[in-house]
Amino acid sequence: MSQKPYTIVLGNEKGGTGKSTAAMHVITYLLRQNFRVASLDIDARQGTLTRYVENRKARLKNTQEDLPVSEHSAIFRSTLSNQDEAENQDKEVFENHMKGFSNFDYIVIDTPGSDSFLSRLAHSYADTLITPLNDSFIDLDMLVRVTPDSLDILRPSTYAEMVWEQKKQRAIRDGGSIDWIVMRNRLSSLYSRNKEEMERVLKALSKRIGFRLVDGFGERVIFRELFLSGLTLLDLRETNVSLSLSHIAAKQELAALMEMIQLPLQSKASKIA
Repeated sequence: MSQKPYTIVLGNEKGGTGKSTAAMHVITYLLRQNFRVASLDIDARQGTLTRYVENRKARLKNTQEDLPVSEHSAIFRSTLSNQDEAENQDKEVFENHMKGFSNFDYIVIDTPGSDSFLSRLAHSYADTLITPLNDSFIDLDMLVRVTPDSLDILRPSTYAEMVWEQKKQRAIRDGGSIDWIVMRNRLSSLYSRNKEEMERVLKALSKRIGFRLVDGFGERVIFRELFLSGLTLLDLRETNVSLSLSHIAAKQELAALMEMIQLPLQSKASKIA
């Protein structure tokens, strides 16, 4: 790893795709590798990642369990009425937070499911951008426009165009690049025509606009349960939670996901037990 913190951004301009859940699991994974991890929630109005961290801190206080916690901050968008002034304020606040995290190994940023100057700015700082995507054509529409009959690609859509622009902004600012990963969430274990067609379109699109395609998490109730207690799949051994088949399957998905993301770990990562 380079001397500066490695920045991981969870981004998608559609809500409900699992950004905060993925962010918390990436954070915990890195913490359990003994890295210094800072987390930043720029969707502070909704604040899902912030509440996740708060739930975790509350459980830690009550139980004294072995639950590593990131250094966490949240940013609210500027309320200034003048757009230029508001964007300048957002930029200053964001950059001050990033400078404050300069001694950490990783910074993990959760973004809102909507477009904003602050979200675009955060995307431009990503070393790795992870875009969770539900396995549906409604979510796919954020990435690409396709013909309704043959599902041929017509053109990249709004979010893909935004990411492309932030890649250019990153290159201009510091010569850096963004490793863009699209993560298919809520995958069914059963064969379906929809699943097959989604995979075909995404594979073609990945070559066209430059992202890596990985499998994420299936649709599992366990993630909603873990949120309330501030836990992740990586904490179950220390918290004496009885493992179900759903837990085991989800942990296998997480292990495969972290291997595919290929973060620049300084030490050899231990396997997810």
